[in-house]
Amino acid sequence: MRIIPAIDIIDGKCVRLSKGDYATKKIYNEHPLEVAKAFEGVGIQYLHLVDLDGAKSQHIVNYKVLEDIASKTSLKIDFGGGLKSDKDLHIAFESGASQITGGSIAVKNPQVFKGWLNSYGADKIILGADAQDEKVAISGWMEESKEELIPFIAAYQKEGVSYVICTDISKDGMLEGPSFSLYKRILDQVPEIKLIASGGISHFDELPQLAEMGCEGTIIGKAIYEERISLRQLENFILENNSKG
Repeated sequence: MRIIPAIDIIDGKCVRLSKGDYATKKIYNEHPLEVAKAFEGVGIQYLHLVDLDGAKSQHIVNYKVLEDIASKTSLKIDFGGGLKSDKDLHIAFESGASQITGGSIAVKNPQVFKGWLNSYGADKIILGADAQDEKVAISGWMEESKEELIPFIAAYQKEGVSYVICTDISKDGMLEGPSFSLYKRILDQVPEIKLIASGGISHFDELPQLAEMGCEGTIIGKAIYEERISLRQLENFILENNSKG
């Protein structure tokens, strides 16, 4: 299972929210590159970079932060937040993203999202399926759609989606543990999907549980910044996984 730390960006700074609420913003570092380099320094290879300004603005905003991290580390970055047009996508990939995550666009403009899948391939385009009460949430989680989460994922798998990031919004940033039961149902009902668990990770012991369930990756944010999970623990987890592999 891949360990994918998260950096969320507002005004170019590394922040975290609780349940996606911008009013709960807490700044952890004014220099995201420093944070990314610390991750790289312990053997982490992946980064989930979210443009929260972009999510609110409905277009890419913090691409300079992406460019900075991509050009000065070897991290493979998946980038999301406000990607709504072919131009946004072009900027993200030109700025160094290895993958992009599309959430709201997959609900509101499925033809555009499917076009991205066809143009760039399933290895480059991740479906962001974030949920509140098992309904897909969109627009930086400020709106709830009528889409039921698991059928939504299943339908996009038929369209060629391989990777899905699923965040249970009720868990996000709360440090109360991830939605094990939800992830189990997704993996049972949508076999073969590469599921990346996100939201609520609070203790290191949850990581082996998610790996055992079959999650392809897990995104960890606040638990790192609040020092619930240390970079040393993540380094050891990666080393152990590599030796098994």
